[in-house]
Amino acid sequence: MIVWLNGAFGAGKTTTARELVELIPNSTLYDPETTGGSLRALLSAKRLAEVEDYQDLPIWRRLVVDTAAALLAETGGVLVVPMTLLRQEYRDEIFGGLAARRIDVRHIHLFPEETILRARIDGRADYGDPDTDARVRAWCHGRIASHRAALGWLAADAHAVDTSELTPPEAARSVADAVRSGLAAPCGIVQTPEPTRETLAAGVLLFDDQDRFLLVDPTYKPGWEFPGGVVESGEAPARAGVREVAEEIGIELDTVPRLLIVDWERPEPPGHGGLRLLFDGGRLGPADTARLRLPGAELRDWRFVTEEEAAHLLPPVRYRRLHWALRARERGTVLNLEAGVPVG
Repeated sequence: MIVWLNGAFGAGKTTTARELVELIPNSTLYDPETTGGSLRALLSAKRLAEVEDYQDLPIWRRLVVDTAAALLAETGGVLVVPMTLLRQEYRDEIFGGLAARRIDVRHIHLFPEETILRARIDGRADYGDPDTDARVRAWCHGRIASHRAALGWLAADAHAVDTSELTPPEAARSVADAVRSGLAAPCGIVQTPEPTRETLAAGVLLFDDQDRFLLVDPTYKPGWEFPGGVVESGEAPARAGVREVAEEIGIELDTVPRLLIVDWERPEPPGHGGLRLLFDGGRLGPADTARLRLPGAELRDWRFVTEEEAAHLLPPVRYRRLHWALRARERGTVLNLEAGVPVG
């Protein structure tokens, strides 16, 4: 299990985490700041200069998941992680990666009232160097607006602990009580466990009366996607697509969808690659669309889009797959692709 302490920069996450490991038996402290610091030795100065925050580096988000999983495998028990996550898509990606490893996350939001937060930031002198401390304080103040903007999704997702009047030991006791009592429930994200080899996946294109197609926005990985998922052992791929559509958006297809493309995705770490099939699920009428329901833990949103609009939503490999699936649909044929490019 992971107890993830979130909150504004300067909210007292690290000091609370140090107290918390004394209250939760068999617990270990992991601060992802150390992972961010290691990237300065791993990446070029040019690459680091391209981002404002190391959280914007995909490698940091992957390493946080891998490091947390490795620490838990080594130590067992509970991992206490003090780390600010204010971009929901980064939270979704990291927590989704942990869910794929079957690791429960208890998400805690520490929030002092803003005037108290600013006073605490002004009192910080962590580095012993006046210039460095001044830059850190200015940086923390500059991120308060981002925290304020994230309060909506944080309130819906995390167990809140108001630390305005609490010392770090008192805040830690509140967190420990919430975890023990179940008030801080496991994170709702559920993801298929990470594969150990190449996989077979089936996606389904569903169209509206304007010939736009449906895309969904997963909570557990970046980028939009087609309804669909991994084909289970012994399952026919087209039937897997029908099952995934029913599970993901609540629509029961009454016919087996027609195959449009077969695409071989090259294994490129951290992905395992494999065969990706796209099917034509037909047209959804207004009554079908009105019944569409999303499982909140897995999908955040849905929309019908044109091919041009999809170019801004889909990762490049999925967009290439879509492009050729639409051409196959127009021609009434099936296309064989390798890494998104027709062959044969």
